[in-house]
Formats: sequence, structure tokens, C-alpha cells
Amino acid sequence: MTKIKRNAALLAASAAVLSLTAPLAATASTPSTPNAPSAAAPLDWKPCEGGVTDARQECATVNVPMDYADPTGKQIGIAVSRIPSENPEARRGALLLIPGGPGGVGRDTPSGKGQKLPQAVRDAYDLIGFDPRGLGRSTPVSCGLERADLAASRLRPWPGPDGSIGGNMTAAQRVSDACARNGGDLIRHISTANEARDIDRIRAALGERKVSAWGVSYGTYVGAVYSQLFPHRTDRVVLDSNDDPDPERVSRAWLAGHEQGVEDTFPEFAKWASAPGNPHRLARTAAEVRPLFLRLAAELDREPIPWPKANPEELNGNVLRQALLNSLDDPDDFDDLAELIRAARKGTVPPAPQAPSEPELQKAVAVGTAVLCNDIEWPKPADAYAKEVAESRAKYPLTAGMPRNAMPCAAWPYRSKEAPVRITGSGPSNILLIQNERDPATPLSGALNLRKALGKRATMVTVNATGHDAYLANGNECGDRTVSRYLATGERPGRDTYCG
Repeated sequence: MTKIKRNAALLAASAAVLSLTAPLAATASTPSTPNAPSAAAPLDWKPCEGGVTDARQECATVNVPMDYADPTGKQIGIAVSRIPSENPEARRGALLLIPGGPGGVGRDTPSGKGQKLPQAVRDAYDLIGFDPRGLGRSTPVSCGLERADLAASRLRPWPGPDGSIGGNMTAAQRVSDACARNGGDLIRHISTANEARDIDRIRAALGERKVSAWGVSYGTYVGAVYSQLFPHRTDRVVLDSNDDPDPERVSRAWLAGHEQGVEDTFPEFAKWASAPGNPHRLARTAAEVRPLFLRLAAELDREPIPWPKANPEELNGNVLRQALLNSLDDPDDFDDLAELIRAARKGTVPPAPQAPSEPELQKAVAVGTAVLCNDIEWPKPADAYAKEVAESRAKYPLTAGMPRNAMPCAAWPYRSKEAPVRITGSGPSNILLIQNERDPATPLSGALNLRKALGKRATMVTVNATGHDAYLANGNECGDRTVSRYLATGERPGRDTYCG
């Protein structure tokens, strides 16, 4: 379910002082009184309600301004959680687990992937989770979309089978109108910069002078923006599966990154799908898998297969392409994609995939849309996208023009309140990037752009692995060991590193 929610959130979008290179000593941090502008009342920790897998996790609410330009105006609640350090004598401080998306929840992350962290890290930190504004148990937001507009293949801007984008422009207007009608004032104040400001309010409420962080996927951009806005509030920062910080395009660059990301990753699927002895084998050689997939997608464009209880209730070419994007995120899901392909070639379908609950999906889509549209202004005219889509379809047929197409932002009724935060090398050298070589969602090319922007503030470990999410997920032992050592001891590679 977590992965489905993450994909839904990404679909709504489409979806970081002088250099100090010496390792930092592992010393305990002493909570101090935050500066007045970000002061907060002590948190009222209570047992968490619903969905928690670890009884040690406690929950609370941090009140933050809905509009930081009016800090004494309307307040909204941010749901936060913690699992305290498992060894108070070794405690260093707080490790904030920043979720992906935009549109991903994180309140229960300390009970989930937080427990994959090695013992030394769980001893060193209180693990802190949170639901970003608009999501989960934080003050909610919804665009009230119709069920059809919540379909995964609808949320991504897949062009028509002939490459036309008229339907995408119509959908952009319909979704934007719904968000303006149903999203209230909050929808206008959901952005990456405001999430970073919310994080600093969380830090202050925790009573921490500095906070460490582990951001994943979109969470890397949030972490980079936080490190830019509040550089001396950061301790040890890990950015995992990194977004391109291009200040001119921002979210448009993230979407466009899928072109190269899929090209980087698909050969691994092709090798797997042609391996002798694989019960899900699709072809005799890897070279045969790509044309097989492209032919099948074209056939489904012409003649979709009914798919009862799915959304939409047919398997068409774009649904298959969306399944490819989802499955390339994690090699463990290659078999699901292969079985879908095998069924479609026979004119059948597997059971309909389970979807997240509609209320949670509505919030994820609203937040994802708001972040991407509020962070930067997108072009409005259709011809601004049509040429790009045609070029993309010709050069990257696996993604069929989707990465350069129009999102709801093409019809978004609000103007961005502030320019995107430009990520620079100004600040303490305390950031470690980890990145898989073959990542369909946040490709290596975009991660290298973030690495360049951070300059001497960061070092980067590139991992010879396939899939999205590197650390403790789809990476390798070398990468995991490097990140764990940094979080636990402060020992960070003195230069960029490759984990083969």
C-alpha cells in the first residue's frame, strides 16, 4: 500500500558556511531554546491513533502558520511522531524522516522503514516522522476530483495514442477548476518552501538546536531547500534518490527526467525478462523485449481489453505504460509487469490492482498538484507542449511523450507566491547524497545536477544498482554501509564515491 500511495502522489505531480570535509565527532546534542521567530510550545506526546506498527511510537501536533507571510494568522496542524532513541546515553539528537511525493505521508515512517536503520543509528537519534501539510492526519486538503480523474494513467499526462494533447489540456482545466473550487485557502499555501518552513517549526517544537534528516525522492528536494533556507539548523543530512534542483524548471525537470530514467532502467528489465529459467520469461533475448512491449502498447491503444473493477476499467496502451513506470521503481515488481504483459498478449487481464482509499488518494493528489503548480509557473498555451511532446515521443518511445506534457499546472489559477529556492554551495558541508545508477523516477542525470549545485557542501555515493530508493531498499551493501556510518559517526567520504 505504501508504494501505491507513493506512486499516486508522484502521479499527481507528473511526481537542498565554508566546507568542512573532516568527519564530525559523535557527540550528544543539547537541546536549546530556539530563536523567537520559530519558537514553539512543548509537544504533547500521546499514543498514536490508527495504523501504527510499533507501540513505542508517540504522536503530537505542531501548529504552524497556513501563510508564512502572515505568521500570526490562521494556523494549521502538522501531525508528527517519534520513536525515542533506544540508548539515551548514546543519543545525538533527532533524525527527521522526510517523505517522498509530493503527496507522500510520513507520520508512521519511524515504525516502518525507520526500523530498518541499524542499531547504532536508532541509538543515536529519536526517529521523527510527519505528515506534510494537507496530508494524512495533518490539516487536510482535497480537490474533490471525480473517480476517473484519480486513475494513475490519468494523473500522469499521457498523450492520446496519436500524440494529441487536447485531452490533457481539457483535463488540466477540469482538475485545476476542481482544486480552486474545493481546495480552500490551504491549496494556495502548499509548496516545497512552506514544507521546509514547517520542518523548522517541528525542529523548534522538538527543542532541538539542529536536526538531522534522511530525505527520499521528492524528500531530497525538500531536504535541499531546508538546508538552503536554514543551513545552520542542519546536523547530518542524507538525500536519497535525488531530484534535479533546476531553479528554472523545478517540477517540469522532474517529470522530464522520466525519459532518461526509463531508458537507464528498462535494459535491466529486458535482461531479467529474457533470462533462461525465469518463470515469467517474455522473450529469448533482451533485445526482443523492447519491441515486444512497444508493439503491445500500440495494440492496446487500438483495442483496449476490458478490466472490471480497475480504474479505468480497461487495459489500454497508457495503462500498460504506466504499469511500466511503476514496476521499474523496484526490481521486485518486475514479475507483476511481466504477468500483465503475458496476460495482455493473450487478450486477458489479471485481477484489478488494489487502490488506496479514496479520501487518502484525494489528499495525495491535491497536495501533489499544489506543490508542482505553486512551486513554479508552467506555460499556459497548448502549443508550448505539443512540439515538446512530439520530440519526446520520437526520441523516447517507451514514455510516449508523457514527460514533457501538460500537467494541471497548465491551467492553474494561482500565481506562484515566491521564486523557487536556488540551491547553492553556501552553508556547512554536512550533506551526503546517495543515488542508484539506474533509477526511473529520479535519474542519475538529475542527481548529478543537485550534486553540482551543492558544491563543497556535499559528497555523493553512486551505487551500481537498479530501482528507486537506494539506502536500505534497492541499493547495495556498500552504499548502505556508507550512509549508516555517516549517520552514526559523522564519518563521510572525503570525495565522491562509487559503490560497485
